[in-house]
Amino acid sequence: MNIRMNGTIGHLQGDLTQSGVTDRCIASLTDSLQQLASKGEKNMRIDCKKVRRADISGLRLLYVWMQCARLRGVELELINLSDGLQQSMQSFGLGHGFTGNMVAN
Repeated sequence: MNIRMNGTIGHLQGDLTQSGVTDRCIASLTDSLQQLASKGEKNMRIDCKKVRRADISGLRLLYVWMQCARLRGVELELINLSDGLQQSMQSFGLGHGFTGNMVAN
């Protein structure tokens, strides 16, 4: 999994799974938080269109990353979530953690 920043939109791509979350992925997420803080952005959208698969490990990482952004004063909104990604969030019992941060397709 990787995140590519483009202004106030972050594009997630790849597998949001235990095997897809690598040290490089974590470094990329950390760098994106630093970029947001340095730019003073308060709202950001995360485009999930290119997330192929997700498991509980990847979704937990996404949730923690979103909470870290919130602690820095940045509100994140997930956009372009596939039905499969939304179902994964619900089936793993994590839907409540993302409620209010998702925009329907």
